[in-house]
Amino acid sequence: MIPLPIFLFILLELVFVAWADIRTNKIINLWSILNLIVFFILLFVAPEYYFLRLETFLYSSVFLLVGFVLFLLKIMGGGDSKFLFTFFLIVPLNLHVKLFNYLLVSTVLVGTFVLITNIAKNFDKILMSLRIKDIDGFKSCFGSKFAFAPVILIAWIWLGWTIKNKILY
Repeated sequence: MIPLPIFLFILLELVFVAWADIRTNKIINLWSILNLIVFFILLFVAPEYYFLRLETFLYSSVFLLVGFVLFLLKIMGGGDSKFLFTFFLIVPLNLHVKLFNYLLVSTVLVGTFVLITNIAKNFDKILMSLRIKDIDGFKSCFGSKFAFAPVILIAWIWLGWTIKNKILY
């Protein structure tokens, strides 16, 4: 369960973050700082949903660690991993697993769409690069990162749809 004001706050934040991420391909640190402040406020305002326990930080820590590795591999932006780290803190603990699953599926779906789009857009270049064994030319067709905040937004909306009867009005 989740109170409607918290659900809507997170939804609104994700709309703004996704919009900015699409426009600039960056997530500024201000959103992560806001999430940390909101998390500490929620510990006192909604203690039945937010806890200062080790399990509260499980998904957040994994996102920070995996995000750092993906950043080093130039797969994910640093702002994305920092945002996910703090974002999972403002999601009630009882929704972490479900949201994580939706996030995984959303990432695969959007990533597949981007891959297919890149193949379609660069089909001739891909074929030519393969023919002349130009590895750099081939890799240049797939090297772009995509804005990840919209993927988080999709996962949040999907989660909201599945728990709509459990949102407290």
